Amino acid sequence: MEIILKQDVAKLGYKDEIVKVKDGYANNYLIPQGYAMVATASAKKVLAENIRQRAFKEDKIRKDAEAQVAQINKVIGLRIGTKASESGKIFGSVNTIQIADAIKSQFDLDIDRKKITIKGDAIKEIGSYTANVAVYKDIKAEINFEVFAE
Repeated sequence: MEIILKQDVAKLGYKDEIVKVKDGYANNYLIPQGYAMVATASAKKVLAENIRQRAFKEDKIRKDAEAQVAQINKVIGLRIGTKASESGKIFGSVNTIQIADAIKSQFDLDIDRKKITIKGDAIKEIGSYTANVAVYKDIKAEINFEVFAE
């Protein structure tokens, strides 16, 4: 079934994209939750007109996103302190909330924690790691950070 997304859906697509999904997923989850609508011929025409009208706004959003990526790229030497054992194992784990808080406190840069993804598994040991920040659709930034024992 073809649907038009009304908002961004993780691991599926972005707002105003036409995506093919299984009928059950669309009818039982996406459409009742208000995340999507059926892609009929008239809905596709309305979508095309809306996209045409929004094209020049898209350029400004992209420029803002690229400026934010430039700011994120200035984040060098990010350090996150946590409680750890003598062997280097962390009590608990470091997650995206802690990364966003560390960026806010050390670099005064406000990044939504939902846009941050950590490469690999959960961080459970002291060391250097990498996280990705999805700023806008296909515009992404990479942050290298170090986890150390307090």
